Amino acid sequence: MKLAWSPDSASKAYLDTVKSCQVLCESGVAELVAAMAAGWNAQFIVETWSQGGAIATSIGLAIARSHTGGRHVCVVPDEQSGSDYAKSVGETAGVSLPEILVGEAEEVMDGLVGIDFLVVDSRRKDFSRVFRSAKLSGKGGVLVCKNAYSRTASRFRWRSVVDEESSRRRVVRTVFLPVGKGLDMAHVSAVTGGKPGGKRWIKHFDQRSGELHVIRR
Repeated sequence: MKLAWSPDSASKAYLDTVKSCQVLCESGVAELVAAMAAGWNAQFIVETWSQGGAIATSIGLAIARSHTGGRHVCVVPDEQSGSDYAKSVGETAGVSLPEILVGEAEEVMDGLVGIDFLVVDSRRKDFSRVFRSAKLSGKGGVLVCKNAYSRTASRFRWRSVVDEESSRRRVVRTVFLPVGKGLDMAHVSAVTGGKPGGKRWIKHFDQRSGELHVIRR
């Protein structure tokens, strides 16, 4: 089973987020992310949040969760951040507070299985490791990197956080959108058949004989 796109859910989540975030800064990011999460019918949405971060994206994801009926988790670094986060989200009428998990994102991620929509702020020093440690759903997932303009593009590639050989997944497509301070997104495939690290076909062309040899290793 693969992720399936629903335009109707995406548009509803987008419009609801517009209503809730119209007075917040960077609401364009929130609206787009909400539409993406709802459109993909994400059943397990995870995000990371640190002190001082924009709250609009969380509101958008909470609205998306209300449309998909899934689970929404926010990972914060400490109790104070969790308290401030809960207060900020709670001040928005009609938005349900997500589950708040406290701890280092990489460690918390180890206990979250089946993620199909993950949002991480690239201003975190460990943002690429957070993506790498995510345990995605068997049907695939969408990875979203916020504030992508703040990082050096040459030092980050989506394929560096998806081990295509051992996980039996691949990066289906990526897109960079100039929304807010930059959104970099990747769609990761469902788990494919075959055993990780299994045998593969290797082609070798013999220049002397002009023959093509196909070897299975």
